[in-house]
Amino acid sequence: MAESKKKVDREVFGRLPDGTEIEAVRLRGDNGFEVRVIGYGAALQSIFAPDRAGRLADVVLGCEDLAGYVAVRRFLGATVGRYANRIANGTFELDGERFQLPTNDGANALHGGLAGFDRKAWTITATGETPSPFVTMSYVSADGEEGYPGQLKTDITYRISGGTEVSMEIAAATNKPTIVNLTNHAFFNLAGEGSGDVLDHELTIDADHYTPIDEDLIPTGAIASVDGTPFDFRESMRIGERIDEPCDQLRLAGGYDHNYVLRRNGDEQLRRAALLAHRGSATSVEIWTSEPGLQLYTGNRFDGTLRGAGGAAYGSHAGVALETQHFPDSPSNPQFPATDLSPGETYSSITELIFSGHPHGVGR
Repeated sequence: MAESKKKVDREVFGRLPDGTEIEAVRLRGDNGFEVRVIGYGAALQSIFAPDRAGRLADVVLGCEDLAGYVAVRRFLGATVGRYANRIANGTFELDGERFQLPTNDGANALHGGLAGFDRKAWTITATGETPSPFVTMSYVSADGEEGYPGQLKTDITYRISGGTEVSMEIAAATNKPTIVNLTNHAFFNLAGEGSGDVLDHELTIDADHYTPIDEDLIPTGAIASVDGTPFDFRESMRIGERIDEPCDQLRLAGGYDHNYVLRRNGDEQLRRAALLAHRGSATSVEIWTSEPGLQLYTGNRFDGTLRGAGGAAYGSHAGVALETQHFPDSPSNPQFPATDLSPGETYSSITELIFSGHPHGVGR
């Protein structure tokens, strides 16, 4: 990558089949740290992070060009909505009215439907270098889009702070009662995208409970303890350590694809969700969030048909997604944190990614 004194650059990334121009924005931090965000799906296309020796590697999965994102829908780095994760049978009730969504994952709705926020052209509404490099992108989802009620205006701001930290701040407002659950769907591989699987990565998740799933990967409604199960990541553990254990929950998902109930952190706005580390590169990322849940997904469905930015095929477990969000199928489970949004309210979600060239991370 060429050196630049500018902290923010914009460039054309490509054009959609209908001619819509998609831009990419580069945000630069310290020691070569760089984040590239594209307007298609408001997606993280790349994050170049330095290891302990200062060597740079792209640590998130992404496509080389726009055609790759359009051709294969894998949610790589995308902003996912209007409802991230699954809704059973694609249906929910709100204020006594039942709404039917398109079903795109068997009998269920997944990640916003047939053409969710990840398939939309977002508008770049602001960029700047003060007080730190940032870009804000916006998308207006029409009333009835993908079956969801209400017009929803969403803004997301990506910002670099502290040199090697990325924050993602999402705000949304509606003109009718609706449901909202947004997340970023980055897949991490701290050894570098396309370098193989992530089973040797060490993971810590700050959660004592998770939500078990049924055969359709829908939460059963239970909130179960991780104690004595392969889902216990309260102490650092290799992702692959127990992924092949004879466990019905792992069998159903073909690995990990489960929501964790994050511990409360007193009255603080953000709570630590997870720490992912790779000792081979001495690189780590610590995740802090305002969200109550974290979806751990170990790329079980990657099958080698998709090639990444570096040209390598993404096989099974090529990356791990750590999606900060509300729980799957919350509208069907009143015991889960609510995802309702009414006119006059503002949906707000903040997630911070803190990168370090040391395998144990640095904390906030």
